[in-house]
Amino acid sequence: MTNGKTGMNVDTKLVRQLAELLDETGLTEIEVEDEGRRIRVARQVSSVVAAAPAAVAAAPAAPMAAPAAAPADGDLKSHPGAVKSPMVGTVYLSADPSAPPFVKEGSSVSAGDTLVIVEAMKVMNPIVAPKSGKVVKICVANEQPVEYDQPLVVIE
Repeated sequence: MTNGKTGMNVDTKLVRQLAELLDETGLTEIEVEDEGRRIRVARQVSSVVAAAPAAVAAAPAAPMAAPAAAPADGDLKSHPGAVKSPMVGTVYLSADPSAPPFVKEGSSVSAGDTLVIVEAMKVMNPIVAPKSGKVVKICVANEQPVEYDQPLVVIE
């Protein structure tokens, strides 16, 4: 039966494979694009989200011990200078293991300078400074898995 409308032909086998890949890798989101078609598979992990505030509340003394210039860990996501990950992946602080890090806490950066690299789907994505300023906090460790919208660096 044809009604003149063209529907989207979804490759359910590919969707299932991507969902299995999420389970195998522990990722919460994956997106692929091929010949102009894009498929995004994501899942919510409520247990991880529920556990995160408890860990922050359990250590109120840690932010007080930090220098006054560095924002508290709980404030990083809402900090106006937070540079957040645009994707799920693995963060690298330098171009290769023997190279020095792109930035260090206290270093000055200019708009467009590379701060870190996020590897996603075997693609290295440089994350650049959106503005000039001073790096007051590096929020991630080298080779750490990162989630979408997770703060990477704070620039003031």
